[in-house]
Amino acid sequence: MKRFLIIPVVLLAAVAVLVVGTGASEDDGSYRVRAIFDNAFTVIPGLDVKIAGVRVGQVESLDVTEDKKAAVVLRIDEPGFQDFRTDASCTIRPQGLIGEKFVECDPTLPRREGTEPPPELEVIPEGEPGAGQRLLPVERTGKPVDIDLLNNSLRLPYRERLSLIINELGTAVAGRGGELREVVKRLNPGLRETDKVLKILADQNEVLADLAVQSDTALAPLARERERVAGFIEGADTTLKAQANASQALEDSLEKLPTFLQELQPTMQQLESLSDEAIPVVADLEAVAPQISAFIEGLGPFSTAAIPATTSLGETAETGGQALINSKDTIDQVGKLAADAKVPSQDLQALTESLEESGTFERLLSFVVLAATSQNGFDDLGYYARAWVLQNDCANYFIAPVPGCGQRLGGEATKRPQIETNEARETADAEVSAASTRSRRTREGEPSLRLPTEISTPSKTRAPKEDRVEPAPETTASDSATAEETVADYLLGDGS
Repeated sequence: MKRFLIIPVVLLAAVAVLVVGTGASEDDGSYRVRAIFDNAFTVIPGLDVKIAGVRVGQVESLDVTEDKKAAVVLRIDEPGFQDFRTDASCTIRPQGLIGEKFVECDPTLPRREGTEPPPELEVIPEGEPGAGQRLLPVERTGKPVDIDLLNNSLRLPYRERLSLIINELGTAVAGRGGELREVVKRLNPGLRETDKVLKILADQNEVLADLAVQSDTALAPLARERERVAGFIEGADTTLKAQANASQALEDSLEKLPTFLQELQPTMQQLESLSDEAIPVVADLEAVAPQISAFIEGLGPFSTAAIPATTSLGETAETGGQALINSKDTIDQVGKLAADAKVPSQDLQALTESLEESGTFERLLSFVVLAATSQNGFDDLGYYARAWVLQNDCANYFIAPVPGCGQRLGGEATKRPQIETNEARETADAEVSAASTRSRRTREGEPSLRLPTEISTPSKTRAPKEDRVEPAPETTASDSATAEETVADYLLGDGS
């Protein structure tokens, strides 16, 4: 008994599932297009619907309209393609060699960016076949003749039948010219597009006439310069061949172009700023353009006159170039000399810095000044020369030479008068010492330089044998060393 109750329940559930499933299939969110074809031969449900080679849906069902046309319901499953416009078109095409078909559609024609798109396909109202579907009229569909049917028409007996059809075609279409015209228009979408193109050309007949006239005017110079045009074409051919050979490098350059443009953007912004700032300069340049033009015109004769000088300069450059080549060894030696002189130069620099820090140059100048002032004085009357007064026979003026007084400038060494006795010599020395003391007292208050009292250098005498006298006592080595140390100490900073 229970089994009999379960069976009706299962049947009711199955019916409910079918009803619900059928309702879901109508309201599953799919986009349906009811495309009307003159002939849907070999089209069956389940065939693919493609847009630009991509499968976007399938043929859901087939129907026949009241005027004996084929109504093919296309279910578009991909949301991105559920937007068929009034300029949409669909064509039944072969998918393989075994006769399988597919429906290729174009939801809308290409248009420029920013152009308003055509309206969407009209929705079939309630109460009519295919209510809620989008109607694509027969004018926007087509079905090319399959290649196998075309091949069959060339075989017997189809070839004979085709001959009969063509022979009787006039009788068959007599009085149905309008329908034949519509069939021919819908025979191929390409013919429809050609008809649109011809209509556009007809609307632009005046523009085309002007184009023909203007093109004749434009082609006349090209005809005169046809040799140059031919040369341009040949050069373009060479350029294209070189471009084809470097296609890989060009492709790599194009890949790097976006990055280059991004890096170029800051530079272009700076260039824009520079252009804005250069506007006043360009305006000023425009004001002086006539002067610049005159300068450029005057530059021509100057350039012509400079040709001989430039030619001569070139010849000189050739000679000078050879001289430079020949002087390479000398330049190398100078370079080596400069490298070798680096250490002595550093030592010389250290020496000069040391002399400057110790005040040697100042002391040397002081020595020169003091030595000069020790020999020359200055008072209210002017400069005067200090002199030693020597009381001997050589101090008097004589016309004839006096024995023992033969000193000459730049000649013989200094000689002292010959003194016969030691007592007289001591008396003369005492007088010289007293004169020195008096001289020092007259220079009281002036700076003095401590120098050796007497530095003499032995020299040969040129006096005759009868005038030769004994030389003055020479300074000993210890006295000379003491004098040298004293001068050195003063110059090097130890002047105490």
